[in-house]
Amino acid sequence: MDDRTITLDELKNIDFNKISLVDIRPKEVYRLGTIPGAVNIPARCMQDMYDLPTDKAVYIFCQSGEISGDITKLLCDAGHDAYHLPVGYLGYLKNVLCEMDKNANDEFDAERCAEIERSIIKTYRKTIWRKFIKGINKYELIKEGDKIAVCISGGKDSMLMAKCMQEIHKHGAVEFDVEFLVMDPGYNYANRKKIEDNARLLNIPIHIFETNIFDSVAHVEKNPCYLCARMRRGYLYEEAQKLGCNKIALGHHFDDVIETILMGMLYGAQIQTMMPKLHSTNHPGMELIRPLYMVKEKDIIAWAERNDLQFIQCACRFTDSCTECNGDVSSKRQEMKELIKRFRGVSPYIETNIFNSVHNVNLSTIIGYHDGEREYNFLDDYYERGGK
Repeated sequence: MDDRTITLDELKNIDFNKISLVDIRPKEVYRLGTIPGAVNIPARCMQDMYDLPTDKAVYIFCQSGEISGDITKLLCDAGHDAYHLPVGYLGYLKNVLCEMDKNANDEFDAERCAEIERSIIKTYRKTIWRKFIKGINKYELIKEGDKIAVCISGGKDSMLMAKCMQEIHKHGAVEFDVEFLVMDPGYNYANRKKIEDNARLLNIPIHIFETNIFDSVAHVEKNPCYLCARMRRGYLYEEAQKLGCNKIALGHHFDDVIETILMGMLYGAQIQTMMPKLHSTNHPGMELIRPLYMVKEKDIIAWAERNDLQFIQCACRFTDSCTECNGDVSSKRQEMKELIKRFRGVSPYIETNIFNSVHNVNLSTIIGYHDGEREYNFLDDYYERGGK
């Protein structure tokens, strides 16, 4: 006998006016519940089944699929076009319950997502939303006609940035398009699933592409994190270009900026900052923007904690077991975080002053600076200026 089975999905799409759906379980069990549209002809009453009209296909099911196959063969031998449901009524019932759970979860997630979105606009309007908008406007990060790849690493910063970009895309005055881009550089299952689950919860339609970056840098002894970051950015630019984007957006925030300034001074012997936007040197026509440039990390943490959101932090092979947002990464940047924390204990204005210092450079008091290939030393025109 050819395969005479049907699936639950096929059963859902069947016109029950054109078939005979038969529950072959005992009558007392049938009365407790059955598949809608089914008639009850217990298996012991085979003769009644033989009497079913032959111009209709016969679909039968039992409790768990154990005997429906044999009954189907007998019906086919008697000239009927018969099929059976191998998962039985129990499989059907399990599927119904799963659908009910899924619908309940979808409804709950929709409500929760709406509350998370409202918290950005209302609860954290002053500390997150207004600063996000201020950064967008002050540094002219979004232009009419842009198509921006919002790059999501799976951490709290990039997820918040995605929600803010989603909101301004829906309701902002400037017309532009967005793609929510997730690169999988070799995440383990738990971290990949965490990103996908959070994107689903936050209603972010992510586009995932895969690379082998983790494998590539796993055995690099010198500066593997630097190499990983460079490779990530290159892949993000390339994928964004494939999607027709002219910009990528990264989730760096206010604290990243002042940490970079301090690291440059204390470890790089130079004054530099993390720019709010910059042109790509290796991908002509592409720009990088940082929409959370003026948003403080403590406010991002407060948003995540208020909404009971858990994100991955660092998912590289060196910290692969870190799936929650409370990991501890020992680095120069971590040292800067601790230093800034002590500054806050001295004065609440220090971190803002550090940020503003690179917006208000007094060149007449600078010993030297360089701009590309051009270098300047105050002695170059010291005497000329003194004689004026």
